[in-house]
Amino acid sequence: MAIIVQGYNFLIRALAVISGVLIFTSFVMICVDVSMRILGFNPPIFTIGVVEYTLLWFAILAAPWITRLKGHVFIDAVTQFLPAIVKMVVAKIVYVICIFSCLVFAWYSWDNFWVNWLNDTIDVRGVDLPLWLLFMPMPPCFILVAIEFGRFLVGIDDMYSHSIEEREGV
Repeated sequence: MAIIVQGYNFLIRALAVISGVLIFTSFVMICVDVSMRILGFNPPIFTIGVVEYTLLWFAILAAPWITRLKGHVFIDAVTQFLPAIVKMVVAKIVYVICIFSCLVFAWYSWDNFWVNWLNDTIDVRGVDLPLWLLFMPMPPCFILVAIEFGRFLVGIDDMYSHSIEEREGV
């Protein structure tokens, strides 16, 4: 079991690192594109399409890691004033809703991926890109986010235990 947990933790961190590389790559591509335009050259035609795909990819690839760190957006203004037992019940309800939502998104994104794969749909931009490529990281990443909320649900961690500001010392 320890090997599975280590592999899972490695996967979550690896996806976050890939996300960071994609952010940096997008930054470089945009800088090159703008610099070439300023200097009067024609920039690569694929830049805009690839950067648009990358925007979605780096957000979805980092989502499981961000959920693990409790860096996602959530509101604790109401729950911080609740008694401990009520807060725990509300948290469990929120976790179940989040798990269900992530699994629904995983299902629909898988459906979009599969339909576009079978139909060989092309996304026409500056360069033609297969549309299934846009949806490819969504199903596994939404499942990983659901697993992270499942960790909260079973008590391995608690989403409301520490806010991101407390961990960062703000």
